[in-house]
Amino acid sequence: MTSFANPQNILITGASSGIGAALAVAYAKPGNRLHLGGRDQTRLHDIEVLVRNTGADCATQVVNVTDPTGMREWIAPLEELDLVIANAGISVSTRKKGAAADIAEADVFATNVDGVVNTLTPAISNMRTRGHGQIALMSSLASFRAFRDAPAYCASKAAVRFYGAGLRRAHGAEGLSVSVICLGFVRSPMTAANTFKMPLLMDADKAALRIQRKLAKNRPMIAFPLPMYIAVRMLALF
Repeated sequence: MTSFANPQNILITGASSGIGAALAVAYAKPGNRLHLGGRDQTRLHDIEVLVRNTGADCATQVVNVTDPTGMREWIAPLEELDLVIANAGISVSTRKKGAAADIAEADVFATNVDGVVNTLTPAISNMRTRGHGQIALMSSLASFRAFRDAPAYCASKAAVRFYGAGLRRAHGAEGLSVSVICLGFVRSPMTAANTFKMPLLMDADKAALRIQRKLAKNRPMIAFPLPMYIAVRMLALF
């Protein structure tokens, strides 16, 4: 059985950019096999090249996490996954007006919540059969506080956080480990669209290495940077 410190068969959604791409590079090393999903074929190919240059094996899948059939067809045959990182996510600001904003907010829930369920349902089924496996869900520090500029994003990430905590309790006795990741601001195409100040903005590669270290320790909650985590928890109290 592969240890938490050394997963060899890894699946990551939203791997074509941002923290997903950085996690793919972090886990790329000889002997590892990465399964990377995303919507942008060109960017996925670029990440695949980086991964293969480390000596790792890599397979990519152009798929939208909101498509349950496509996700099941991709993940169900992968019976030997050691680690699944449900990372794909999007955001939208209330500063957008009109019908487009309503559609975009619906898309946020479809991607951030349904996309996680579509990823984990076939993965958990296989892991329960084997009696071991590790799962990581990408939530956010925004899940602790309903910010006015991104209510759909905050609510969707809160759902992911609670879903992950419940999965850990539900499947821990079956040999599955579940971790919820709550990050602050990370440099990515998603945060590049923000027009407001982003305190303690992190580089994606540094955040990915920190996540990797904490997943190796099987932490149930991975939340950083610490000052922002403390701040949002205090704000939530008020």
